[in-house]
Amino acid sequence: MTMPEEARPVVGTHRGAVRGIQEAPTPASGEAAVPVAAFRGIPYAASPVGERRFAAPLPHPGWSGVRDAARSGPSAPQAASRLEAVMGPRAADWDEEGCLNLNVWTPAAALAPGAPARAVLVWFHGGGWTSGSGGWDWYDGARLAALGDIVVVTANYRLGPLGFLHLPAIGAANLGNQDQAAVLRWVRDTVAAFGGNPGRVTVGGQSAGAYAALSLALAPDTGGLVHRVIAQSGPWGLHPQNPADAAESTAAYLRILGIEPEGDPAALGTALRTLPAEQLVTAYGQLAAMSTPPGEVAPPMYPVLGGPGVPRAWQEAVADGALGDKELLIGATEDEMTAFLAFGGADRSRVGPLTDRLFGDGIGEIAALRAAQGVPAYVYRFTRRPDPDPHGLGATHCAELPFLFGTFDAYPEAPMLGPVDADDRALARAFGGALAAFTATGSPDVPGTSPWGPWLAGPSQEVKRF
Repeated sequence: MTMPEEARPVVGTHRGAVRGIQEAPTPASGEAAVPVAAFRGIPYAASPVGERRFAAPLPHPGWSGVRDAARSGPSAPQAASRLEAVMGPRAADWDEEGCLNLNVWTPAAALAPGAPARAVLVWFHGGGWTSGSGGWDWYDGARLAALGDIVVVTANYRLGPLGFLHLPAIGAANLGNQDQAAVLRWVRDTVAAFGGNPGRVTVGGQSAGAYAALSLALAPDTGGLVHRVIAQSGPWGLHPQNPADAAESTAAYLRILGIEPEGDPAALGTALRTLPAEQLVTAYGQLAAMSTPPGEVAPPMYPVLGGPGVPRAWQEAVADGALGDKELLIGATEDEMTAFLAFGGADRSRVGPLTDRLFGDGIGEIAALRAAQGVPAYVYRFTRRPDPDPHGLGATHCAELPFLFGTFDAYPEAPMLGPVDADDRALARAFGGALAAFTATGSPDVPGTSPWGPWLAGPSQEVKRF
């Protein structure tokens, strides 16, 4: 049944009013039905087109009247994900115009006058800095908001060459990181209107999104906006890209486009800003095919050390105590690297060693540092595997995402998920409930479940298995 327009929730922001929709996520057995208000496709920055392409994000100029926020906005320009064989295909939905948008889910009761402000989870999608969208139904935040009585925010950021081309002479420097910082500033200034508390913000994400969450918590200009961190399957074995390597990737990319890398910066900027976005995306695919062998996690372009948002490597920053007293929940799946090695004839004997080197070892290092600093981390290992599992994926990279958001129906063709039964739905309640509880309280313990102890210094290193 369609809700009459006059009954749909309206929220006023400093850029204009938005009209959302009220949803009632179907509760699982033993859960109460909690109405949630959803506001999708809200611009948080001006469109990065024309002269704004390859420039730092600017605040959106705003709008008059009430903006419809019933549907997600466009994704950032991108090609198909290289993990489609694992997660299932997505229809292309990108448009450079309007791609810097975000989505908010809030318990409907939080919008009532005088209602207490809820804790906020700002969650960034993964995709290897190359693909993904906060507006996809994979990451629909309604169920998570209802499960934890929290406000959930997901957002887009620029990807591939439009987000991570390293050409500071024209303003192109970690633009995706700068977009993510702009999201946090929007939350600081605006989330109270949606019933959220800007003083209780957890920043989370998966894969490249986990890397972003930790970077935002560590960077001096955004760290004060972050109070807790959730880091799922971050590729901690990747150091930020060396500027010299990034310059080489940029030169190779420009040559593919037929642009002279040593040209005048103004001419370079003009050339890059006048090419169709489709051409920029296609050329990036050609660069990746030339430079990314099977099983390689690092894309040709990703955050560059010393650029905006990444003043130093996470190893140095965490060791120096840059997280302060921020609580941390961090973990990985059991078989991360099968997503990258199960198809295409790659050497599967490398799964275990590469999973440890790129994902697991960094988790232990971060957790040990936090324990030594007196702020122990909560560490998990996600072990659920599909049954049947014809591709031998096990608990692969991204396998926990349907269980966090409870969005099983959004993955109809995902080998990583397979058939879902009552035990899986109970696992989703436990996993999503733990991360929502951490967002709200700083502890992932949920009533009725076994306690989750933190990772402590010395031999008491507890890892929660899901």
